[in-house]
Amino acid sequence: MWSTFIVQDEDSRAAAGSGGGLAGMMGMRSGGKRRTRATTSALSETQEGKIKLAFFLAMVGITLTVLGVGTEFWVELAQSRGFYNNQTCLVGHYGLWKACTKTLWLVDVSPERECCGPVDLPGESNCTYFKFYTTGENTVLFQKIPAKNLTVMSAMIAIVGLFLMLMGAVCIIMAISKGVQFFLKPASVCFILSGVLLFLCLIVFHQSVLSFLESDHSVLLHHELSWSVSCLGCAGAMLVLAGALFLLIALPYSPWEKCLPSKNNGS
Repeated sequence: MWSTFIVQDEDSRAAAGSGGGLAGMMGMRSGGKRRTRATTSALSETQEGKIKLAFFLAMVGITLTVLGVGTEFWVELAQSRGFYNNQTCLVGHYGLWKACTKTLWLVDVSPERECCGPVDLPGESNCTYFKFYTTGENTVLFQKIPAKNLTVMSAMIAIVGLFLMLMGAVCIIMAISKGVQFFLKPASVCFILSGVLLFLCLIVFHQSVLSFLESDHSVLLHHELSWSVSCLGCAGAMLVLAGALFLLIALPYSPWEKCLPSKNNGS
């Protein structure tokens, strides 16, 4: 009787040992697979360095965008030298949110210029925010009325572009902190779309300037796009380039090696 019980106990222990060993082997295999998957999705040091460089380029573009959108030096306007009298002349500039006029002394203006300016000369300035964002009233500037619909449209496009830049920056921060490539493709889409929207914003704003100049032909104005527009143009190019770089980094193969294979691979 006791011998039968001891034999059964040894058999059960052996079965349990074999089952545990099998489970351990399965666990080790599954763990190995999980570790392999984790290492394949993780970023290498080279990829992380490339992502940081492209992200720096994108951050410069975002900074230029904020600078350009927040300032009012999108277009500079100037009347002729002798429009009012022989002592003063009037210049102005405006952007998406605010317009400014400045009275300059003709003594400070270079005699080689046919119009008044530039706007950085000392003089009495007066700046007002556009009221059509709050009360819907039109703003009169040099007896002309800015195109309200086009100005509001360009401002909305710029805001949507800033929102996409923020979403792209969040995706890149998540990709670097988590060490995965999953967030690179949505970040590239966000940055490329934001850059395209900036160019579209500049086109719409230029149309609003042309509409503003044609609102009243009795007053002739000399106009030129200023440095805020240059900031947005450079920012758009940087954002599109950064988005393209993120897309290239996210690819599973190197486009350079794909297009131009090495001599050893060709042979």
